[in-house]
Amino acid sequence: MAKKDNISILDNHNITLVIGGCRSGKSRYALDMANHISGDKKLFIATSVPTDEEMEERVKNHQKDRGPDWTTAEIPVNIPQKIKDSSKFSDIILVDCLTLWLSNLLFNNLTNDEIFKMVEQLAKALKRSLCPVILVSNEVGGGIVPENRLARLFRDTAGFVNQKIAAAADNVFLMAAGIPIKIKPGI
Repeated sequence: MAKKDNISILDNHNITLVIGGCRSGKSRYALDMANHISGDKKLFIATSVPTDEEMEERVKNHQKDRGPDWTTAEIPVNIPQKIKDSSKFSDIILVDCLTLWLSNLLFNNLTNDEIFKMVEQLAKALKRSLCPVILVSNEVGGGIVPENRLARLFRDTAGFVNQKIAAAADNVFLMAAGIPIKIKPGI
């Protein structure tokens, strides 16, 4: 059952979004929250597709941080289906991160309509999940308007993704300097 502190608020069907800027502590906080869920069937959905040595090193560090209690599924595109298929067999699902997922969708040349459809499918999969799901995403709208079309498209679409998933979530935390700020459902 859920406790009132931020780190252990999840019950059997809660959906939580942890959002923040780069290096805000969002992945660490989401992992800490997920590790407070009892059970040994923990699924980490990794959306990253490493393309260089530095990114491969980041992936290895994240795997080391998670430890042996986690099963990792590398799912760069079809997150909704993986959640649908896995929630009945999992105690917790952690998705890190939606921003990289969006990059993968754009890289695979999905149109805006196709991306919006995938986001709708994700929101439905979350609502139907039989276990708690924690999702991590970057807040990308706090800076200046990008000068090129692709960067503006990415920023705008990421904002849409974050809004749709925040609306579907029971809990939303904004991370700032390693400090979680609960912004939904509010205090």
